[in-house]
Amino acid sequence: MTTKQRKLSSGARNNLFAYGLLLPSFIFLTLFTFYPTLKSIQLSFYSGPMTRLQFSGLEQYKGVLEDEIFRKVILNNILFMIGTVPTSLFLAMYLAIWLNKKMAGSSLLRTSFFYPTIVPLIAVANIWLFIYTPQYGLLDNFLHMFGRGDTNWLGDPSTVMVAMIVMIIWKDAGFFMIFYLAGLQNLPRDVYEAAEMEGAKPFQMFRHITFPLLMPTTLFVMIVAITNSFKNVDHLYIMTKGGPDNASNLLLYHIYEAAFTNWDLGKAAVLTVILIVIMLGITAFNYLYLDRKIHY
Repeated sequence: MTTKQRKLSSGARNNLFAYGLLLPSFIFLTLFTFYPTLKSIQLSFYSGPMTRLQFSGLEQYKGVLEDEIFRKVILNNILFMIGTVPTSLFLAMYLAIWLNKKMAGSSLLRTSFFYPTIVPLIAVANIWLFIYTPQYGLLDNFLHMFGRGDTNWLGDPSTVMVAMIVMIIWKDAGFFMIFYLAGLQNLPRDVYEAAEMEGAKPFQMFRHITFPLLMPTTLFVMIVAITNSFKNVDHLYIMTKGGPDNASNLLLYHIYEAAFTNWDLGKAAVLTVILIVIMLGITAFNYLYLDRKIHY
């Protein structure tokens, strides 16, 4: 066997070994991601109960797109994303920059801000359900000191979405802070030392050094935050059931209602396909466009 043949044989063995390591993950993805996705696409062309499904073509899509509740849910999800993502990222970056400094109690503060992340969302929902309870809740008791209160935060369509946004920001900011802390600790110190020697102010160093160098971290955190804004559903089940009058209903909970409350699997499949398309579109935009604007 020649040297070239031995190299090819060695390369083939390495490739087979690599594919063997990937095989369990590929099987898992096939069973729990690819197959359910394809099955949802197939079901989206059918209507009726599970036992009497009938092919309806694109009628299900037409019906969903013309549904006023669906339009309201999509608008709610967009507002929810706009309300949670930028604020969570800003707070996470601010906390990370603050806690990255050497000061007494920084470890305790990091733990305190990260703590909401390890609490299950259902438990968080119950905590905030107590906070938002009219008259007896923590928030109303605090507002009573200023002559205000008795607000039904979760029962008023004008306040329920704001209440949900505040709760999710409280839970997610500490989680994103950890990524920014990791990013900050990997930044080159000599760049900051050179900037200090040139007399740069703290805000100038943040604008021209810290923020640009943290953009890869920001892109990753932003994708996670946007994904979370479309997949959060546990808190709705506990706190509002999507009400009042669908004012807090989000797309994933709307899918749950269609599939397991109304048992309309065709409609649920259409909504699932729409959610998949939205998430693929957002991810493609982030990686194919925004990623090219970032310097690693």
